Amino acid sequence: MLVLRSAALFLVAALFEIGGAWLIWQGWREQRGWLWITGGVLALGAYGFVATFQPDAHFGRILAAYGGIFVAGSIAWGMIADGYRPDRWDITGALICLAGMAVIMWTPRTT
Repeated sequence: MLVLRSAALFLVAALFEIGGAWLIWQGWREQRGWLWITGGVLALGAYGFVATFQPDAHFGRILAAYGGIFVAGSIAWGMIADGYRPDRWDITGALICLAGMAVIMWTPRTT
């Protein structure tokens, strides 16, 4: 159950993190305005808050694991929102990142 809760938190945080970065990108690079940028900043703040709900209390571990989610999630977001077509190496790299996240977060600890 702890793994399911953790995975759900990763998904919610990824939506805020990647969505926030995308909103800022759209606001600045695509000249959609400060409202988009402000929404992105708020979403990034929400990502930081959601991350605190992870069952593991080690900031470095959580942040490192979110890095793997960010890589894979960014590719997925690009495919959905911007029509990005990843090649096999993008997919391979994303799967490696997800495997690393799983090892970092969910392998049994002896300490």
